[in-house]
Formats: sequence, C-alpha cells, structure tokens
Amino acid sequence: MRYIIIGAGAIGGTVGGRLAESGHDVVLVARGAHYEAVRESGLRVRTPEGTLTHRLPAVQGPAELGELRADDVLFLAVKTQDCEAAVDAWSGRPVAGGGTAGEVLPLVCAQNGVESERIALRRFRRVYGMCVWLPATHVEPGMVSAAGAPYTGILHIGRYPKGTDDTARLVSADLEKSKLLAPVVADVMRWKYGKLLANLANSIEAVSGALSDNEAVALYRLARAEGEAVLEAAGIEAVSEEEQKETRGDRIRLEPLDGSVRGGGSSWQSLTRGTGTIEADYLNGEIALLGRLHGVPTPVNDTLQNAANTFARERREAGSMPVRDLLGLVTAAEERAGGVQ
Repeated sequence: MRYIIIGAGAIGGTVGGRLAESGHDVVLVARGAHYEAVRESGLRVRTPEGTLTHRLPAVQGPAELGELRADDVLFLAVKTQDCEAAVDAWSGRPVAGGGTAGEVLPLVCAQNGVESERIALRRFRRVYGMCVWLPATHVEPGMVSAAGAPYTGILHIGRYPKGTDDTARLVSADLEKSKLLAPVVADVMRWKYGKLLANLANSIEAVSGALSDNEAVALYRLARAEGEAVLEAAGIEAVSEEEQKETRGDRIRLEPLDGSVRGGGSSWQSLTRGTGTIEADYLNGEIALLGRLHGVPTPVNDTLQNAANTFARERREAGSMPVRDLLGLVTAAEERAGGVQ
C-alpha cells in the first residue's frame, strides 16, 4: 500500500518517516514553509536513535499528485480545525480503476478529539479512527522530533464507528514494522474519548506552560472532572487512565533528544508556530458542547477553550499567562455559572 500523509507535521511527519524507513511507499502533503523545506532538503526525523533525512515525494494538495492508486491509504493528520477542508479536497479525487477517493479508499483519522471521523464519514465510506499516543514535536520547517523509545508511539486503530477489518489489520502490520505499536480494536472511539479527557490539559499547557506545579495539575483535574461528568451524562464510555497506562506499560519511554527538552504538545506547538488557529474547540469545546446538550455546566472547559482561542487569534506567546491568572478566569466563570438559573 502507498500512504498519503495529509498533514506531514508532528504526527504525520513522524509516521510517514517511520513508514518510509521500513521501506513503505510514502507521499507527504504539507504546506507553506514546511512544504518548501521538505521539497528542498527532505524531511528530517529526529529520534533517540539519531536524525534521518527522508527525500520523499511532497505535494501541497491532491491536484499535484494526480490520479490516486487503488492501493492508496489516506492518512489524515491535519488538526481537526483543518479536517473539513482536507476531506473536501481529497474525497472527490479520481482513483485508478474507477470511483473516487471517498467511494473506494480508506481514510485514517489521526487527530486528537472525536469530531474528525464524523466530518470524514459525510464524504468517505471507509473511515478509520486512530487514537494517537505519540509524543512528537514540529516547530521548525522540514523537521519533526519524536522522543519515544524503543517504540515511537502507540496508535490504536479500528473502523468508525466500530469494528475491525482486513485493512485495519494491514495498516497495523505496516506500522508495527515501523517501530509504532498499532493495536487493532473494535471500540476505537472508546480509546479516543479516553485520550480526549487527557487532552483537556492541552489548553492549560498552551496558555500557561507545562503542568509542572500543583496549581496547574489541580486545574487539569477540574477540567477532567467536568469531562467525566459530561461523558457519563451522555452515556459515552471512555478508557480509564489506568487502562491507558497499563497498555503503554514500559514499552515507550521518553528520551532526551540531543539534550533538548520537549517544549509542549500539539496545542502549544500551534501557538509556537503562530498558525492563528488551535484545536481547543474540539477538545475543551467538545466537553462544552456535550455539557450544553446534556445539561451539565462546564465553566472550567469553557474558560480554557476561550483562553486558548484568544491566544491563537491574537498570536500571543505560548505559556505566557501565569497559571494563577488562568485560575482566576476559571473562578470568575464558575461564579457566573453559579449565578445563572
């Protein structure tokens, strides 16, 4: 199979690089300065083993690639806020032998949150969810870094909305030959909802920096408690923190890369690159949405969502708001929510 990596950033670039390293056919889809750097000098993938440069085909969109192949797998790794545009661009592309991408090709959704699969299913018949646990960084054009060892990450995969099939197993086998654990599961969205609860910390990290003190951890626990209450009200099951830890076990440890410290996760990286957008609407905003649908107040996640969006829109420096100030905004929101009857 050929892998079309739509969004060759931290996750897509790492997965594409690892697949290429193990001999698989890979095409990278990127944009802007990252695309120019990859086209000019290749994609550099830095891991604890060292840095490899992959000179792979790179395009900015489907028109440059031409007709798709019947054995293509579309690996969607853009942020959720860019998912609809990507699905629109790729779903109607012709495939050799007949049909369009949306009609015949598999699309793997490798984003945080739980919305991308629903967006994709409107255009694609064969949608696969992927729960990504892959500590990776992309802040420099042409470079991605992944600190996991001896495996680079764990990528649970399954059909959406549920089930498994031969394609999921074939993709899993290719990933597992590429230093990526890829369990095939029939309940992939249960894993993605568990990851969603963990990702409620992303906005805190983006706005106030790493969760390195008691105040930041306490704020995350408040956000997570809201999230758990909302999922319970909605009747949605999510894997527990204990199950996630047990699955990872000691198979992935984070190792320093040339003595550098990983700056932050995906939301922090968006602010650092100054993209002007952030995924908070599909993380904390997912909890806010479900809370409104099921009558559960979510002032903590409302506040985190608003703060992250403000930082992205105004291109503020990542981590520049003291966590105590962020806690003050949360307290004010909780007081307002308590006063609304």
